[in-house]
Amino acid sequence: MWRRVPLALALVLAPLSLAAQTQPNWVEGPQTVALGRVAELDLAEGYLFLDAEDAQALLERMGNVPDGSELGLVTSAVEGENWFVIFEHSEVGFVKDDDQDEIDADAILEGIRDATEESNEVRKEMGVSAIHVVGWEEPPSYDPVTNNLTWALLGRDDDGGETVNFNVRLLGRKGYMSVTLVEDAQLIAAARPHLASIVDSFSYTSGHKYAEFRPGDKVAEYGLVALLAGGAGAAAAKTGLFAAFFKVIAKAGKAIVVLLVAAVAAIGRVIRALFSTERRA
Repeated sequence: MWRRVPLALALVLAPLSLAAQTQPNWVEGPQTVALGRVAELDLAEGYLFLDAEDAQALLERMGNVPDGSELGLVTSAVEGENWFVIFEHSEVGFVKDDDQDEIDADAILEGIRDATEESNEVRKEMGVSAIHVVGWEEPPSYDPVTNNLTWALLGRDDDGGETVNFNVRLLGRKGYMSVTLVEDAQLIAAARPHLASIVDSFSYTSGHKYAEFRPGDKVAEYGLVALLAGGAGAAAAKTGLFAAFFKVIAKAGKAIVVLLVAAVAAIGRVIRALFSTERRA
């Protein structure tokens, strides 16, 4: 039986392939598909796509609570491949990259570990297995040419199960696009080339490109370091708070808890507020 946890964000991957679902209006590549009005993908052959409405509806049917930031979902058309990539847009303003030389992977990892361990106390209260950050599966890196921030974390739960989350942040003029690959840790290596191909097919539409920034545009109150340390919840674009979020993937009848993002240690106490009684299911 799948365990439903009262977390800010939960994605449940059913034991059946996403491609086997019949209700959503799957779009087959090759063709160009829109991610809202801000970006598009040159969807290649062999991939399936759901637009914002269908992606959110599918996630909701799978037991999640979409927040409206989800603009699309891509998965494989190949039967038996269960990975998927979710696109979420955060219109927080132009994220400056002038702190790219200040990214200290070791310090950020220590902060994420501390915050994750603190959040484990809350997880135990909810009856959910604790998860521990093992280290970087891929250290954070920023490409000033593509304006892409990339990193991957390896986590391990108390049952010994290992999980990997692979994250890309695509900076734009008015915010950033979060691109998250969801897959079992044992299969992540095989799925990563798909993520790279999908990211390469991504482009912001005219007026939303990072290079099109103009004086007077809204500027985010944080840079790359905070975006990396806070993950998708950086400076809490939606809640006003840094937070730790988790994804739940249910595969083959077994629930695998996957660390999606964790806040820095200094704001770890905010985690408890986020998972307060009012937010419990």
